[in-house]
Amino acid sequence: MSYHNGRDSIHDIVYKMWFNIRMNRNAFTRLCDMLEQRGGLKNSKNMLVDKQVAMFLHILAHNEKNRIIVERFKRSGETVSRYFKLVLHVGCLGALDGTYIKVKVLAANRKPYRTRKGEICTNVLGVCSRDLQFIYVLAGWEGSAADSRVLRDAISRPHGLKIPHGTYYLCDAGYTNGEGFLTPYRGQRYNLND
Repeated sequence: MSYHNGRDSIHDIVYKMWFNIRMNRNAFTRLCDMLEQRGGLKNSKNMLVDKQVAMFLHILAHNEKNRIIVERFKRSGETVSRYFKLVLHVGCLGALDGTYIKVKVLAANRKPYRTRKGEICTNVLGVCSRDLQFIYVLAGWEGSAADSRVLRDAISRPHGLKIPHGTYYLCDAGYTNGEGFLTPYRGQRYNLND
């Protein structure tokens, strides 16, 4: 089977199950092209980029277990896992999250530093690369400040956090899913280890 026939075949499969990956055919094609051109995702000897992305999106859209994808795409569990990680890391810069650090503040200034749990803290944003090295930290926000507000401040500063176009950071549901930030699928409970 030629490359183009293979790609057309994958697109036909994706078109028939577009609701499974929550994306229409045009958007899927554009995403695959972007991941190839900007992210460097490549066809392997045994799997086209399109199939790699289709498996990845199917897992994300439905929080499917590896064994379900193995059956649906007729690949080994190791292969599904390897390609999921490969597609995930294309464009992924790392992860970010906020954390509270207890502080001592004058009694008159405590109110803005009080968290929802009543502790007196500062809200600190930490950003890590994929190899778990801190690459950006923004400290000093009051404990009552929402994580998304602290992040907005970090990206609006002249020498703040920069996210190159076409890349993203993984973050938790305390942040908004948008360009540069990938949050968990809404309505799905995740184990902390995931």
